[in-house]
Amino acid sequence: MKKNQKRRKAKGITQESKRKFQVDESLIYHKQHWKPGNMIYPVPAIMVSVADKTGKDNIITVAWTGTICTNPPMAYISVRPERYSYHMIKETGEFVINLTTKDLTFALDYCGVRSGRDVDKFDFLGLTRQNASKVAAPMIGESPVNIECRVTQCLELGSHHMFLAEIAAVHASEAYMDEKGKFHLEYAEPVVYSHGAYCDLKQSLGTFGYSVKK
Repeated sequence: MKKNQKRRKAKGITQESKRKFQVDESLIYHKQHWKPGNMIYPVPAIMVSVADKTGKDNIITVAWTGTICTNPPMAYISVRPERYSYHMIKETGEFVINLTTKDLTFALDYCGVRSGRDVDKFDFLGLTRQNASKVAAPMIGESPVNIECRVTQCLELGSHHMFLAEIAAVHASEAYMDEKGKFHLEYAEPVVYSHGAYCDLKQSLGTFGYSVKK
């Protein structure tokens, strides 16, 4: 962490504000009927770095994102057209997905509520620009994983336009690799977004396929 990140960390839930909640198991099957809405939580909370053709760059926070294909490796981000970064992605067809951590939570929030029209987010937040290998947009050095993407299609869905993209390159920090070269993202303390809150991931509950292992 640098500059403002050191001074202004995310405010978590204090002990005073916590409320003990007792689950009434007799109500588990009693469901309220709500109007249609986005209730698929938690979701990834990422910072997307972009640049226009003149080299002007920006960072935008995105929660509507994810994997859409294994081979070829593809991902997506959904962005409102009025966002400052939108025209940069449309112009260049490139962006970088930067995974976030507990130490990056303040920057993560800031990049979602402040426009690049008014502030250089890299400079204000003390984040490090790193050159990507395949795209012109910079990577965020403090991110444990940077995923370079090239847009293949833009779907104009409604409030958000979905950019489908092929993954051109992936960069993983050696700081989170063990002596055998295995990458441990959990050591970076990644965060997710759920119902307006940034949350960490406390523990592993199982590994893929554990339910059928003997």
